[in-house]
Amino acid sequence: MESSSTATARHTCLKLEIPSTDPLFVKGTWFDTHFHLSVTDGLRAWLCNATEEEVQERAAQWDQPVAEYIELAERYLGFQQPGTVYRFVDAGDDHKRLSWTFEREGTKLEWRWKFQPSYESRKITAGILDFLMDANINLSMLIRRILQEEVVRKTQSFEKLKLEAEKCLEQSERFTNEKMEFESEIYAKFLGVLNSKKAKLRELRDQLSKQEIAGKASVDEEESTDKTENYHSGSNAEESEEEAEKNITSSSKDIPAGRDRGRKRATRK
Repeated sequence: MESSSTATARHTCLKLEIPSTDPLFVKGTWFDTHFHLSVTDGLRAWLCNATEEEVQERAAQWDQPVAEYIELAERYLGFQQPGTVYRFVDAGDDHKRLSWTFEREGTKLEWRWKFQPSYESRKITAGILDFLMDANINLSMLIRRILQEEVVRKTQSFEKLKLEAEKCLEQSERFTNEKMEFESEIYAKFLGVLNSKKAKLRELRDQLSKQEIAGKASVDEEESTDKTENYHSGSNAEESEEEAEKNITSSSKDIPAGRDRGRKRATRK
C-alpha cells in the first residue's frame, strides 16, 4: 500500500506571502486519501501529516468525498489563490496553525490545520530548497525542450513556406513567360491585320482620289462645253435680233409707200 501510494504522489511547493510576515514556503505531498505538509521560513520548520482517518473525518464534517476534499486543499496550498486570506499563527507549545478561506455556495468558509515543530528544521528547509532547485531545473529543461520543439516547428514551417514560395515564384515566372509569348503572338496577328487594313485604306484612298480627279476633269469639260454652246447661242440670238430689226425696218418702209399710192388713187377718182 505504501509503495502504491508513493507511486501516485503529487508534489507542490508554494511561496506563501502573508501581510506583516516573512514569506513562507509550503511544500505539499498529495496522495489519494491523505497528504503531508511542511512549512519553513528559512530558519525553522513545521510539519503536518494528515492521516487517512483525519482526512475522512474532515471531509465528513464538510459533507465532501475524500477525493474532493484533497483536491480542494491541493488547489489552495499548491497555488496562492487571489481573494483568499491565509494565516499562519501560533497555536501554543511552538505549534502553528495554517488556515485559509474560500467560498462555497456563497458562504465564506475557513479550513485550519495544526503544525508541530520539526526538530530537523535544517533538513526540512534543505529538502524544500532541493525540491525548488530540482523543480527549477525541470522547468528550465521543459522550457528548453518546448523552445527547441518550437524552433524545430518554426524551422519546418519556414522550410515549407520557403518551398511554397519557390514554387509560387517558378509558377509566376512561367505565367509571365506564357503571357509574354501570348502577347507577342497576339501583337503579331494584330499588326498583320492592321497593316492589311492600312493597305486597303490606302487603296481606297487612291481610288477615291482618282475618281475625284476624273470627276473634276469631267466637270471642267462640261463647263467648257456649256460656255461654248452659250457663246454660239448668244451669237445666233444677236444675228436673229439683227435680222428681225432689219425686217421690221424694211417693213416699215414699205407700209407708207403703199398708203401714198392708195391716197393717190383715191384722188384720181
